[in-house]
Amino acid sequence: MTPFFRSLAVIGPGLIGSSVLRRARETGTIAETLIAADTSSRVLERVRELDIADVTTADLAKAAQADCVMICVPVGAVEQVAGQLLPHMKPGSILTDVASVRGQLGPKITAILPENVAYVPGHPMAGTEHSGPDAGFSTLFEDRWALLVPPEGADQNAITTIEKLWTLCGARTKILTDDEHDRICAMVSHLPHLLAFTICDTADNLSDELRAAVLDYAASGFRDFTRIAASDPVMWRDIFLANREALLGTLDRFVADTQAMADAIRKGDEAGIISRIERGRAIRRTLIENRQA
Repeated sequence: MTPFFRSLAVIGPGLIGSSVLRRARETGTIAETLIAADTSSRVLERVRELDIADVTTADLAKAAQADCVMICVPVGAVEQVAGQLLPHMKPGSILTDVASVRGQLGPKITAILPENVAYVPGHPMAGTEHSGPDAGFSTLFEDRWALLVPPEGADQNAITTIEKLWTLCGARTKILTDDEHDRICAMVSHLPHLLAFTICDTADNLSDELRAAVLDYAASGFRDFTRIAASDPVMWRDIFLANREALLGTLDRFVADTQAMADAIRKGDEAGIISRIERGRAIRRTLIENRQA
């Protein structure tokens, strides 16, 4: 089967980027030539050791010559990296990114697009708490959603192309607006991470004796809930700040619902407690039925 692209460049081969490269290497259907670009020589050396790219480079101008260029850097750096890439991209090529917060990225990057270069971002709703080239795996996107957020007026052929790219990675695709994307991600991703970081901070602030006991005897609930607290702090700082409005609105709702549960417990409202637990169980069952758990 002829590869979909002649060349694909991944800028920032961390968890997401290296998983795309692994998928492309394993299947042979995505790109004939795989390019990995990063400012870190250590990262590029590891990519070469893993043999997940044909070309490794610290030169963004060189990587920008690919048919499709995928930016996989932290949210706060996407616009800057796009600005460095775009002047060197060739007519007919496509720029995409995997940023988990859209905000004003679409309009800002569209404003600096060269003629005949398309921009279609797509955020894969997949990940782990690990980072770096070693964290990736080829099945990361299998049966997960890739949320496409094309800017207003984006080229339809380019949208179809990026949909196909994520389909080849194993994902299902959905097209959303920037605002829809950010409000959804605030609930399903950003708030859970905020809570995981916070509960670990709460545990850390306990008395020394109680803190040691909590860490020694942590049951599966604490371990499972706090797994994502091992995630990269710089990446999540950028996400929280970039999506602060939607995140804080979602947090306010969560605080109100938490207070309602606390009130039910305080009053001994057994029916109210059971009702809230049953609704939570129903959400979990839906995740399983949707193959997202």
